[in-house]
This record gives sequence, C-alpha cells and structure tokens, in this order.
Amino acid sequence: MLKQLITGAALLSAATAPTLAADINMPFGQVGFEIYRTAVEMRTAKGHEQVPLLMDYLSKKFISGGFAAEDVHTLPIGKTGALVVRYRGDGSSGKKPISISAHMDVVDALRKDWTEDPYKLIEKDGFYIGRGTLDNKAGLTAVTTVFLRLKAEGWVPNRDLIIAFSGDEETSMASTKALVSEFRALTDSEFMLNSDAGGGLLPEDGSTPPAYGMQAAEKTYVTYTLTVRNPGGHSSRPRDDNAIYDLADALRKIQAYRFPVRQNELTKAFFEGTGPTTPGAMGKAMTAFAKNPKDQDAIKTLRTSSDYVGTIGTTCVATMLSAGHAENALPQSATATVNCRVFPGEGVQNTENTLKKIVGNEAVEFEMISDPVESDASPLRADILAAVQQAVDAKYPNLKIIPSMSSGGTDGMHFRAAGIPSYGVNGIYIKSSDRFAHGLNERLPVVALYDNFEHWYVLLKAIAS
Repeated sequence: MLKQLITGAALLSAATAPTLAADINMPFGQVGFEIYRTAVEMRTAKGHEQVPLLMDYLSKKFISGGFAAEDVHTLPIGKTGALVVRYRGDGSSGKKPISISAHMDVVDALRKDWTEDPYKLIEKDGFYIGRGTLDNKAGLTAVTTVFLRLKAEGWVPNRDLIIAFSGDEETSMASTKALVSEFRALTDSEFMLNSDAGGGLLPEDGSTPPAYGMQAAEKTYVTYTLTVRNPGGHSSRPRDDNAIYDLADALRKIQAYRFPVRQNELTKAFFEGTGPTTPGAMGKAMTAFAKNPKDQDAIKTLRTSSDYVGTIGTTCVATMLSAGHAENALPQSATATVNCRVFPGEGVQNTENTLKKIVGNEAVEFEMISDPVESDASPLRADILAAVQQAVDAKYPNLKIIPSMSSGGTDGMHFRAAGIPSYGVNGIYIKSSDRFAHGLNERLPVVALYDNFEHWYVLLKAIAS
C-alpha cells in the first residue's frame, strides 16, 4: 500500500514540476534573508527570554504584510510563548484548515566554544553560520516568508492555513501543548505540516540525494534520573559501598543492554526505499532487515550507525552526571540522567520496568523527569504525498519520497497525540558532514535557505489551491 501511494503521488506531479533556481534575488528573497538574520541574531534559548521579542517582530511583519491584526495572535506562555497566524481561505475545499509548525527557540550556544559568534549571522565559504541557522530558524523563516509572498501576490487558498509557531520546543514544549489544548480553537486543523523535519541527505560529493524523507512518526521522548544515596564519610576511610561506584555499575549495565528489535510498516517502507540507494554494507543491511527483521547480521550492521540504530528499536543513553559534594568526602549521592527514545508500541512504563530489571538494584532510585507523549504514526495520504512531490520536484525532479520515523522529538508529537496527523515536510537538503544542529558552529548551505523558500511556496500552493 505504501509503495502504491508513493508511486501514485509521483505520477501526479513529476511530469510538470520545473527545476527552479532560487537565491536572494528571487521574489521575497531579500525579505526572507532579513527575517532569517534577525531571527538568528536573537538569543531565543531558554533563560534569555527573547522568544517574546521574536514573536513581536514576526507579528509586526505579518500585520504590515497584509494580515488582519485579529488573525495574528501572540500568546504569552510562562517566560516564552507561541505565535498563531491565520491565512484566510475562501472555503471552497469544504475542508478544515491546515496548520504549519516551526519553533522559535534554540538550544543555547556559548561564544567561547564557537569559532564565530553564534548569535551573529555570518556568511562564509557558502554557508550561513549561527545558532539556529538549521534548527529551526530556516524552517520558521521559510514559512513566514512564503506567507508574506503569497499574501502580496493576492493568492487565496481554498481553506484556511494556520501558522503555529512554538517557543520552547527544545525544552519543555509547554507552548506546543498549549497550542493543541488551551488554544485549540486557534489551531484546530485537519493535519499539520512540520518545518522541523523532512528533507534529504546529500551525498558527500554534493550530487543528487538518493531520496526525500517525509517524517510521519516519532519515537516517544522520556527522561529519567537514576540516584544512589549513601551515608558518605571521610575520604581517608573508604567504604565498601560508594554512591558513585554503585551508579557507575548501573550505567554500565544500561550501556551493555540492547532493547528488542522492532519494525513497523513505516520503518519497513523506510528501509525498503533507502536500502537500494545506500552504498556498501549499510545498504545491504537495510534491504535485508526490511525483508527479515530477525536477520542478525543486518541488525549488527545497523546498530553501528548512529543514524539508524534508533530506527530499529528503543534506545536509552546516559546524558548527564552529578555526584559528590567535596573532594575529601565520600559521595552522599550520585545522580545520572538517562534519556530514552521509545519505539511506538513499546510503551513508556514497559521501558522503565526494563531499565529497573537491567539495573537489578533496588537502591537505585528512578524518577521520571519528563512528561512523555506517546503517539501513533500519521496515515500516509495520497493527496499530501502528491503535494510534497511537487515541492520536491521543484529542486530534484522525480526524487522518490520515503516515509520515515524520527528518533528525536518535534512539535509533531503533540499534534499527533491531540488527533491532528503531522508530516515533516521541510525542504532542506544537506550533507551529513554539515549537520551541526545542537552542536558547535551550526550552519546551513546558503543555497539551501532559498531552495527552502521555493519548496514551501510550491508546497502550499499545491496543497491548498
């Protein structure tokens, strides 16, 4: 069924979509660049309280761009917020609106760690460099710019389009939760298009990517702290039990454990589509795993790749440590943070039970510190695939769309959990060696910014004309 949907979508549009050149001189290219620069140079990381400044800046752009003030909503949520903008359609489709998401916040970056100032947009060697240039201010800028361009051109969609920008996707996602609960009347829609997922990996030689990945599912994000307590004492009088050593033993057991291998219809389609275009042993392993998820050689190969290990099951990994209170004292406590990405259907409670069984030490205290949201995969629809295919064809004609499941979390999980299917359909193509989201010296190829403008322009017209 998946193959039939993808093939049908490709046939609907591949023959007519042109290959378009996009750069700063394209319609609204300069406008988009200024929005991008302004957004990147705002330190919208947690603790700096600049998301409201970005919301105010963007809301003024929309109002000056022709959107009615009553259709532009800046929603304070704690120290962050959300922005909702409604693009009024003529209602001729007779269908509910389409919502479009991006997040305004970023993971923080420190000047002392970076080669360049992370909050100053710099163009160098064919890249835009700065925190958020890729994740997710490129998507946010593209959606904003295309809304302004379409409004200026007088285009009227056949149903309402709703921007739903969140303000803390990288942390608690309180604003995302509010968008689909407290402010559901503003964001209620048939489905959501997510600018924080989707796109394609370019080969290292910069040639045509093997496929376009459309996110249609996400693993469940859940975090635990593991704590060991101890009476402690003087470091000159060591005890047989030690909070740090006991915690280290627990972490080593988690490190060594491999959760059961899983496969569903979506991940099977992903490996079926990706395997033939992936060179070497990895491609062969993908194809073999799609045919037989019990193939041990294929599993072993896939587990060597950080890109694919999360696609074949649940993963849990230690991410933070805190222990002791003085260099000359035995530790009275030791705490580790363990982050899990739970495969759909595995279950959060089952995962916690498994971790406790692995550790096998009742003295290790488990505390869930996140608010996990479990959601099913979004259905693969021919109309959405056809519209995305048109947008993909604008850059790479006839490039195959392959549905995928994200190991990381995005705003899409909350929309899915609220009954609004979500699809990651951003239009950025980038080499694996250039992906530095959340890391040092984050960057985006200059051409990718403007290609993404064109991608969203074609996509929104295709899906709502």
